[in-house]
Amino acid sequence: MELFSNTFRSLENALDYSNTKQKVISQNIANSDTPNYKAKEVDKTQSFKAELESSLESYRTDVRHLAFTPEDSQGSTIVTKKNVQYNNNGNSVDVDKEMTDLAANQIYYNAVSDRLSGKFKSLENVIKGGK
Repeated sequence: MELFSNTFRSLENALDYSNTKQKVISQNIANSDTPNYKAKEVDKTQSFKAELESSLESYRTDVRHLAFTPEDSQGSTIVTKKNVQYNNNGNSVDVDKEMTDLAANQIYYNAVSDRLSGKFKSLENVIKGGK
């Protein structure tokens, strides 16, 4: 029996995604006045596609059967926004949008960490025998 289910791995990947997004948003805000700086963002599709693929499990009855889980799952991908300019100096950072994304990411992180905490509390309850 596996102690940590796919839920724990999914929540861990969600926290990693939120951490990467926090770093990218912070970098964008820090460089909001840097000439010719192009804003970056975290590519959600690659992150969630990798998560869905990694959560699929299969039972192989023969070694010649293909496995459903990819061997080279990647984390989040950081993409630079090109051909966008908000300032006269060539900068593409929209500070209002970045601050909104920062707040949304904080809410997302809090929700995921609360869920992870709840999973650990459930495990603790089971270990203590429900007392």
